[in-house]
Amino acid sequence: MALATEFPASVVGIGGGPKRRTIRAEVNPLDKSTVVSIYPKYIHENKWTLTPGEFEIPAGTYNTPALLVVGPSSWWRDIDPEQPLLEIPVSSVQIADSVVKDYCNGIVGCDMGENMPGLFYIPGEISLKRIVTEYKSLLDKAKQKQDNWYRTLVKIADVYWARTNGSPLSISDDMRLAAKELSLDREWIKDYRAAEMVRCVACGNLRNPAFPVCNHCRTVIDKDAYDKLNLKPAV
Repeated sequence: MALATEFPASVVGIGGGPKRRTIRAEVNPLDKSTVVSIYPKYIHENKWTLTPGEFEIPAGTYNTPALLVVGPSSWWRDIDPEQPLLEIPVSSVQIADSVVKDYCNGIVGCDMGENMPGLFYIPGEISLKRIVTEYKSLLDKAKQKQDNWYRTLVKIADVYWARTNGSPLSISDDMRLAAKELSLDREWIKDYRAAEMVRCVACGNLRNPAFPVCNHCRTVIDKDAYDKLNLKPAV
């Protein structure tokens, strides 16, 4: 369920004026929406100007989606120091849409279309049983979009890995998660578990000791490994 963060019961007015209250009007009990997640990571979203404004979604999977039922929220507009704060209601559909979009917007590789985490919402309070039966097509669509996003992340990770000469710091947790969820075997997953960055003796920058050449200054650190690989100096 959504976690509510209530505004204080009373606020002192500007210039020490009378106390002004932020009291919510009666909430429509039927105004509910269900956020569905097959994304295998915990999500915590804060909407600081709303009441309730804190939302948590557990990690979910395609077979066992995580659900968050949200109701309407409110925010307050200050129209006059001597008048009560004006409540502006926000419907549950708007809240659910905001939870999904605010989390996904800006994530690497996410285009909010066919490449994005497996998050969506349905108007109304929907049970898990109904989600996996009546709304299976939406789950399938979410899984396809999430798999597309995973493949995009893996491609980006491959490029980063090559450009940084195997620096594990260039690979994000989402990229590793993507490779794991797609059951892909990538060098950058294995090296991350074992690699420990060390200082280059020539330039002092951090480098991966598994590679004979420093990716920063191009100094050959391990001459034997360099000769075995039959490498040639870059022109």
